[in-house]
Amino acid sequence: MKKFLSKNFLLETETAEKLYHDYAEEMPIIDYHCHLPVEQIANDINFENLTQVWLYGDHYKWRAMRTNGVDESYCTGDKSDWEKFEKWAETVPYTLRNPLYQWTHLELQRYFDIDEILNPSTAKKIYDKCTKKLQKKEYSVRNLLRKMNVKVVCTTDDPIDTLEYHQKIKDDGFEIKILPAFRPDKAMTVDDSSDFKSYVNKLAKVSGIEISSFDSYLDALKQRHDFFATMGCLVSDHGLEYIYAEDYSAEEINFIFNKIYSGSELTSDEKLKFKSAMLYIFSIWDHEKGWVQQYHVGAFRNNNTRAKLLCGPDTGWDSIGDFPQGDSMVKFFSRLDFNNQLTKTILYNLNPADNELLATMIGNFNDGTIPGKMQFGSAWWFLDQKDGMTKQINALSNMGLLSRFVGMLTDSRSFLSYPRHEYFRRILCNLFGEEIERGELPDDIKWTGKIIQDICFNNANHYFGW
Repeated sequence: MKKFLSKNFLLETETAEKLYHDYAEEMPIIDYHCHLPVEQIANDINFENLTQVWLYGDHYKWRAMRTNGVDESYCTGDKSDWEKFEKWAETVPYTLRNPLYQWTHLELQRYFDIDEILNPSTAKKIYDKCTKKLQKKEYSVRNLLRKMNVKVVCTTDDPIDTLEYHQKIKDDGFEIKILPAFRPDKAMTVDDSSDFKSYVNKLAKVSGIEISSFDSYLDALKQRHDFFATMGCLVSDHGLEYIYAEDYSAEEINFIFNKIYSGSELTSDEKLKFKSAMLYIFSIWDHEKGWVQQYHVGAFRNNNTRAKLLCGPDTGWDSIGDFPQGDSMVKFFSRLDFNNQLTKTILYNLNPADNELLATMIGNFNDGTIPGKMQFGSAWWFLDQKDGMTKQINALSNMGLLSRFVGMLTDSRSFLSYPRHEYFRRILCNLFGEEIERGELPDDIKWTGKIIQDICFNNANHYFGW
């Protein structure tokens, strides 16, 4: 019987062990999509305690706690940090076979050198030990990134963000690149006229452009897109139910903008047309700058109306969606490709039933200009666990070129999430190792090791141009 989280955790063969320890383990990390709070990096803060760095904003843990019968006051509510941690410690033993169990203990090991199992009897000792370490300079957020050998982080930023904290980090000369990513979801959201007009007013203020028409609205957004580029941005990102690709005319979009800006609500068709126009325009701008565009599709978001009103959006009330994906993707990417305006693209899906769809979709638009121009992104959100990662890797292997894959990212709000890269790398090495030992792949460790290093770091480094 193997020890829990041993040196060879998830590595089932000697070949897998060699591939991981000799090739993957020491590779740097590029985290090209995450939700880390950039203000905390800019100010290089030390967290006051383990709860603040580990439970604040972590809807994965909140969902588990709620399922375990924990009251909301211990998740997003007003209980003390210790009381919240105590409830998390009570929940952990019940997370067996959920990836949270392994992630929790990997993070305790990698950041704090703690091998004990977290449960109610060990909670106070672990909390106090970690909290004490978190007060030290070597546990400031910048040093947490250094500790995990992170080289690049792309945060997620709205067009109206000032990016002042990115500028501060740049001025400080911090050696790890902390770059913005352009996330214009709110600029497309026309489901509520008052919310949209409020956003337009904020955009007008930050851009310095008076907005009175759709054209001036685009001028203001383009100014922000250009500004992000001056700040080192090379990446856009969109969180969508599916790719919007409705037919529309310029006259229709002008009418729709004027209608909602005047305070009138839109029909369902008008909303889809406006979102389709905006998505296409953003893609054109990304192509002009040579950015990488990312599309996260397939989530049912904020499903519990009562909980959204109580806790706010993005607090853990989401699920896998079952939206049709294929038709609109073909239409959207075909239009861009036909006009030679399709930039490098990463597609992430949340429904595992769509794995093969996306794995083959990218092959439709890889045009030989660069290796892996179109990417099937790493297993995302509910799928970033052993089974989900394995299925994504296998679908990409079977129907594309895994060797050109840009690899893992955290998609996290926590500075303690970087062992997820280790988790991914161990799974990757184990898959290769098992097939080598079964004779399904040649026993060429040097070449296989190079492919693994490319997936872990080199491919992303070249693809994004860092």
